[in-house]
Amino acid sequence: MLYWISTLFLIIGIYIAISLALYYVQDYMLFKPEKLPKDFQFDYENQQTKEYNLETRDGAIINGLRFFPKDESKGVVLYLKGNSKSIKGWGKFAVDFTRHGYNVLMVDYRGFGKSTGKRSQKALKRDLQKVYDKIKERTSEDRIILYGRSLGSGFATKLASLNNPKMLILDAPYYSLTKVAARYVPFMPLSILLKYPLPTYKWLKYVQCPIHIIHGTHDKLIPYKSSVKLAQINPKLTKIHTVIGGGHKNLNNFESYHKMLDEIINSQPKTIDLESTSINVIHSTKKKA
Repeated sequence: MLYWISTLFLIIGIYIAISLALYYVQDYMLFKPEKLPKDFQFDYENQQTKEYNLETRDGAIINGLRFFPKDESKGVVLYLKGNSKSIKGWGKFAVDFTRHGYNVLMVDYRGFGKSTGKRSQKALKRDLQKVYDKIKERTSEDRIILYGRSLGSGFATKLASLNNPKMLILDAPYYSLTKVAARYVPFMPLSILLKYPLPTYKWLKYVQCPIHIIHGTHDKLIPYKSSVKLAQINPKLTKIHTVIGGGHKNLNNFESYHKMLDEIINSQPKTIDLESTSINVIHSTKKKA
């Protein structure tokens, strides 16, 4: 009897130890920052840029980079990147929007690139809202596109739920980070342990602008089915764009991805007269004799 009691306490002790370890190391597991020296000079071939530094109320510095289109601007894309590297590397994706006539603003989260400050979900959301507010000082919201890539998709959705941008584009979004983590540690109390639950599904229902979700069918980190579930939350405003064979990090290598972006950014939504469609037609069923 004593043996079973001692074994039970040992298992409980190990479980608690793993839980505590997960709580304290999750920042290192989730965020993979690349830090840049303050005097680092951004340089991109055939891209005109301008660097910005925004000071937050707690003294942190959020570093950002603006990419300019060659012709007259149609608006601004606030590009919220994934969980790795810095805008030094992510900047090469700005061309996918500047070629359509949009300014692109990319910012590094706290602890990434030249940005400073202690990270928390609350602080990150507050930082990005301040960035959005700064954009609003220069242009109207009907000219702002929110683009969230992977980790950034949750933050982009939160911003869209609190503001009124032209549209929200989610690239490989997660239902929630809690759901993603549960695939790897299903036995842990993640709802208690996670500092960054990022419940995209909760915020998405409050978004009032057009929502475009882009996802690859071969994404092994964030399954395609997560986007299908997200699309069901706000179906009247949501459209899924499927990249057949696309993974989590290589959508930009598919021609179909760029065709989708072209359609999303440049096409004007049309109002359909549903009364002239078959929406109310019900298939008849044969009655048994």
